[in-house]
Amino acid sequence: MPIPDFQTIMLPLLQIFADEREHSTHEYIDKLAEHFSLTDQEINEMIPSGTQTTFYNRIGWAKTYLSKSGLLEMPRRSYHKITERGKKVLKSNPARIDMIFLK
Repeated sequence: MPIPDFQTIMLPLLQIFADEREHSTHEYIDKLAEHFSLTDQEINEMIPSGTQTTFYNRIGWAKTYLSKSGLLEMPRRSYHKITERGKKVLKSNPARIDMIFLK
């Protein structure tokens, strides 16, 4: 499977937080890599600038948009947690969360 775009990552990322616990960045990166059945080569593929991996970059964008939409919050550095609004979204059982959904 190719590395998913950031919008494809949004719903699985939010679902990781359904347990209402705080999760570290490294914890959900590993869970998402497993969810998308990524190979080590795909996980380690770098963006053109060579400053970070493509997968990490896309997770970062997904996390940014979920946070700006009020579905995730950051209670402390490198840890995120679902908000009440995020819980309501998951209860509505969306098929996909993307930019159109977030508007």
